[in-house]
Amino acid sequence: MKKIELEIVALSHSMSGTQSYAVVLGELNGLRKLPIVIGSFEAQAIAVALERMKPTRPLTHDLIKNFTTAFNIELIEVIINDLQEGVFYSTLVCMNDRQTAEIDSRTSDAIALAVRFGCPIYTYEHILDSASLVIEESNVSSTAEQTLAPQTPTVNTNDDLSRLSIEELQNMLNQVLEAEDYIRAAAIRDEINRRKK
Repeated sequence: MKKIELEIVALSHSMSGTQSYAVVLGELNGLRKLPIVIGSFEAQAIAVALERMKPTRPLTHDLIKNFTTAFNIELIEVIINDLQEGVFYSTLVCMNDRQTAEIDSRTSDAIALAVRFGCPIYTYEHILDSASLVIEESNVSSTAEQTLAPQTPTVNTNDDLSRLSIEELQNMLNQVLEAEDYIRAAAIRDEINRRKK
């Protein structure tokens, strides 16, 4: 399968108090964006690396990088290789002077490590087909910025989404994308995809 390279285009967080965040990966030379919901610790780990901040003590992902570097292990690439029931799965492709190994990883951890190693992040066409959103470039912040995305009060739970028509969902998707609320956009996209199956 052909790999498609992605880059981090935004790190967005919910103001609703749920402590959920989204990292938005964009297709290189394309308009498709892949929002991935992550936890607050993982969002912080990614933000620290993006901003090139130096904590006084190494964070977990810094420790992993220091450990692998000490033993001449290099992270070559991260591949987001599966999507099951809204959960993304990833593989770390690592190499030392003797062998290459693929290691299973949570996608949020894989992205945090990719930023630290400066290695590329890839996915496959079928994952972009089922989970990506098309977002105009003007709606997405630059890589180094963190975007605080205010929540729109229109829908609070996935149960509320099930009551809306496809047309209403599509209109709502457009509204939340304009507001850069990628977490809500991902939930709406998943509901639209569920109905299309």
